[in-house]
Amino acid sequence: MFKLSINGEQTTVDVEPDMPLLWVLRDELGLTGTKYGCGIAACGACTVQVNGVATRSCVLPVAAVDGAEIMTIEGLGKNGLHPVQQAWIEYQVPQCGYCQSGMLMSVVSLLDNNPEPGNEELNRAVSNICRCGTFQRVRAAIDSLKQV
Repeated sequence: MFKLSINGEQTTVDVEPDMPLLWVLRDELGLTGTKYGCGIAACGACTVQVNGVATRSCVLPVAAVDGAEIMTIEGLGKNGLHPVQQAWIEYQVPQCGYCQSGMLMSVVSLLDNNPEPGNEELNRAVSNICRCGTFQRVRAAIDSLKQV
């Protein structure tokens, strides 16, 4: 049994300790906004926040996050659109949208820790892969938030 705080709500899951957090979220808790992309933590589609840090959930065993605060895309807009979500809409970032929940979680984590990131820090923190190639729109949306 593992105790987790998911989007501000306490829950307990009875799963194998090596089950990836992604599958706990999707299959056990029905939170399907976090996506499976590659299964090796390379693409970022599975990114959630663990204790405020952007974390790839597809390779993270649930045992490693017992007692942690986890935020998924469902929790990000819980009380209305988050400013990053609003910027995504204004700058028409998503095309297919599949990778966007992970991308949003990475950007929110970055801006929460540094509201004025430079290009190098941005490249390091937001390494999510978008097959649609909307990276210029992503940059424009992030830049609009940095100016606020």
